[in-house]
Amino acid sequence: MIFGRRKHRKADDADEVEQAAESDVVEDAQAVAAGDGADESEPIDDDESLDDDEASDSEASEPDEWEQLDESRDWRADGPFDISEVDLDADDVQRLDFDSLVLTPFEGMNMQLQVNQETQDVQALLISQGQSVLELSLFAAPSDRSMLPRVRQDMIANVESAGGSATLAEGPFGTEIRRVVPITAENGQHGYHVSRTWFAQGPRWLLRGVLMGEAGMSEGTGGPAEVLYEFFANTVVRRGDKPMVPGDPIAMALPDAMRAQLDGQAGAPQGQQ
Repeated sequence: MIFGRRKHRKADDADEVEQAAESDVVEDAQAVAAGDGADESEPIDDDESLDDDEASDSEASEPDEWEQLDESRDWRADGPFDISEVDLDADDVQRLDFDSLVLTPFEGMNMQLQVNQETQDVQALLISQGQSVLELSLFAAPSDRSMLPRVRQDMIANVESAGGSATLAEGPFGTEIRRVVPITAENGQHGYHVSRTWFAQGPRWLLRGVLMGEAGMSEGTGGPAEVLYEFFANTVVRRGDKPMVPGDPIAMALPDAMRAQLDGQAGAPQGQQ
């Protein structure tokens, strides 16, 4: 399969992608991710342990309208892709290889990493364009069933426990979760965080994208969400063969060029960085 779909104009070289995202948008996104009732970098709960009554109810229940929507078509026909479904050598596009994720940069793209301070693993990426942010993270998933009904249930419960609201709608990748969560800024002012969450489940992986900022308040895939939609759809997942518990985060590794750049900055004399 030749990898290709409609793409926004790319940066001439992946090195041109700036690591420092526009501070106001990304800092807001980080604050929200930490305070919206659910830590976005935590494992997704996929506990299958049900008591007898719950198991009976589960077996007897019919899929709800959102499960039916997810099963109604191949929502990944135009991406995101598994590495087995594409030929990255079929074009000369310069991509960013984070080992478990291969990304296609676009002009004007800014990036910031969310790193686990204990393991130093990259757990999530914040991709920004203008006043819009996409938080990208990857999780292990079972091979024989969808995680999405349980994931949605847990997300909605977390939002409601934080005093917010969550609604479901048809999105470009199946069922989309739209969240409105009350937040308090550092200066004590109260407001609301609005976001949209996309999911794409592939062979033993689940890719999650959380839209924030202007894209999080938009509708559809046009306007402020257009470029981030294309970016999400162009993402390629390289899950690997390592056995993992469904719901656990799949860590990413820095591309060689980016790691060398960071090592060079760390080793440079103070004042020359």
